[in-house]
Amino acid sequence: MSSAAPEVDRGRTVLRRSDGFVEMEELGLGKRRVTARRVGAQAAVAGACETSYPPALIERILDAKGVAWLCDEIAREQDPRSIQRFFESDFLPYVDAADLEGKRILDFGCGSGSSTMVLARMFPRSAVVGLDLSAEYLRIAEERQRFYGYENLSFVLSPAGATVPEGLGEFDCIVMSAVFEHLLPEERRSVMPRLWAHLRNGGCLLLNQTPHRFFPFESHTTGLPLLNYLPDRLALVAARRLSSRELGLESWESLLRKGIRGATEREILSSLGGAGGTSAPTLLSPRRPHRDRVDVWYAALSPRHRALKALCRELLRVIEHRFGTTWIVNLSLAIGKGTAPGQEYRPCAL
Repeated sequence: MSSAAPEVDRGRTVLRRSDGFVEMEELGLGKRRVTARRVGAQAAVAGACETSYPPALIERILDAKGVAWLCDEIAREQDPRSIQRFFESDFLPYVDAADLEGKRILDFGCGSGSSTMVLARMFPRSAVVGLDLSAEYLRIAEERQRFYGYENLSFVLSPAGATVPEGLGEFDCIVMSAVFEHLLPEERRSVMPRLWAHLRNGGCLLLNQTPHRFFPFESHTTGLPLLNYLPDRLALVAARRLSSRELGLESWESLLRKGIRGATEREILSSLGGAGGTSAPTLLSPRRPHRDRVDVWYAALSPRHRALKALCRELLRVIEHRFGTTWIVNLSLAIGKGTAPGQEYRPCAL
């Protein structure tokens, strides 16, 4: 991405790129306001946020993510209503936070480290390892780590999408946040059993933000209704011609990489391998007061339109009982290998 030297004037810095420009305004006390504007006649605002990141880190994220995604990437880590809220609402109903303290946690597909920083804060006495394919993203993650001074973090570069590095060791918990949907089919079949082999017996795989493969609306990649029910060839044609997200030049493989095909609980469990006995992958049931995975979904919703959402909850409960799937936009799963920390062995039937 082409760039120009920063323009500085009275506490305001402008970073110009081919896809737009970013304004940084100093607010004092180590804070700055960041406003990202896309290129174009009206310079539409692509995002705005406040951050404590130093300008050099902001510029590195900008170079990697572009103008459109700069503020989103910053907020994912620094806004407690983003990744941290999802981790708390999606994972902690299944595993007590105290049971993950002092453990070894793998953040698989950590990207530029936003989720890894959140894990390091949530579990300060645990050893957190971030793993990703992109050396560029990991450089951002390491710069974030230096900014915070976290000592319970390390990062590892993965050699390929279909495997994991040698010498990775065993983990008590593996986190996959908004990752599974981006794995190509062959990667799902090859890397998932390898990951499972690195999970200690009694550990758990925590997975969230993966779109449900058969939800009526494909919101993740195309924004199109009913696309999840089309065969691959028709889905490609529909994505290219009907989506408003400029997908006209995409190949099917590139759309798969973007996450057009989510997953079901059954597919995710099957991808982990067919090991039996106490090491078999098993969906964990949530802890009280939650009765089931539908309750976990419902508890995370805003209070708006509560009566309608309560009606949907009961409908989803019937679907889950009948078909063994939580029919919601994004899946959030806790998968135990034997007995997860702090939990009885209570499989959730599929």
